[in-house]
Amino acid sequence: MQNSAENIIELYNTYVMKTYAWNPIVIVKGKGSWVWDINGRKYLDFFPGWAVSGLGHCNAEVARAIRKQASTLIHMPNNFMTELQPLLAKKIIENSFRGKCFFCNSGAEANETAFKIARKYGSTTGRYEIITMKKSFHGRTLAAVTATGQEKYHKGFEPLVPGFKYVEFGNKDELAKAVTGKTVAVMLEPIQGEGGINVSGKDYLMYVKGLCDKHDMLLILDEIQTGMGRTGRMFAYQHYDVEPDVMTLAKTLGGGIPIGAAVAGGKACDVLEPGNHASTFGGNPLACAAALAVFEVIGKEGFLDKTAEKGNYLRKKLESLKSRYPFIREVRGIGLMLGMELSIDGGGIFNECLKKNLIINCTSGNVLRFVPSMTVKKSEIDMAIDITDEVLKSIS
Repeated sequence: MQNSAENIIELYNTYVMKTYAWNPIVIVKGKGSWVWDINGRKYLDFFPGWAVSGLGHCNAEVARAIRKQASTLIHMPNNFMTELQPLLAKKIIENSFRGKCFFCNSGAEANETAFKIARKYGSTTGRYEIITMKKSFHGRTLAAVTATGQEKYHKGFEPLVPGFKYVEFGNKDELAKAVTGKTVAVMLEPIQGEGGINVSGKDYLMYVKGLCDKHDMLLILDEIQTGMGRTGRMFAYQHYDVEPDVMTLAKTLGGGIPIGAAVAGGKACDVLEPGNHASTFGGNPLACAAALAVFEVIGKEGFLDKTAEKGNYLRKKLESLKSRYPFIREVRGIGLMLGMELSIDGGGIFNECLKKNLIINCTSGNVLRFVPSMTVKKSEIDMAIDITDEVLKSIS
């Protein structure tokens, strides 16, 4: 029997936990910046896979690497060495900072690794507190959701993991006052994604790094969404001349295949020892093959420059909308990670765009997120802006 949208939706409602607000659309195919539903309808995807498909859906080079590896070796336990895991770790280090990598399966797991590095680092001095930012987002596991500075994600899961406190993003004084003799780390996203595309300035990030060095604390940067070329640099911290002690990665790293990584350098590099941490599927050959292919694509000459150029192009287009619609407060972000803050609710705009075959995202109630793949074409940017313009015009 051929599946229909109605059949699939019924199966979801019957057998899948409803932990997501599902859109009544069944996607069956993706290529580049486009996806198709089960009825053959085509959508322009400007929020591909929650920013996972940074190279577009079914990137040819990534798919080719996956096919080859799938017929060679998919999985081995991590008490055996495999060929690709150290090659991927080397590639990450060569493109970031001197250190070592731990591989897992998601951003939340990468952040859990960072928490354990911080706790272990502070264990000999009785320090365990980690300061994170209000409006942050770090994942859905219990410690990661505790680290997330948004109360709406905490409700119903109390008591939360002890040892986390929150300060206003960008507020130096509040951060300095929050540091105590028990503080071991400060964690933040260079650009807050779920919190509304809030960008940390260079001055602030340099201040945080200086404060961490002064008090022998670790600076943890969550680059799960900002990393792997999204901002026009391989990693967002490279815009700021600030080097973290620990960096976490996921999303685009695997090109659609689940993989996460925690990168630790300097004083954090060798904190974890055998038996301290593990991940059954972490760094398996299939995921590493996909991630190495992602690096090959991003590492091509001019790729990051083109990403930055397309980001500037999209930003100018969004700014042109702002000049015409008074309910657009601000356009902000870096590269192809951009947000448009509204003075009105953005949920309806998301829905109307979807009706016109454009997928974007609305976060924080009033911030529209435009995070297309780095392989997006300027003609596709024009199409997305035209559709958004139509929707905004109907609302105004």
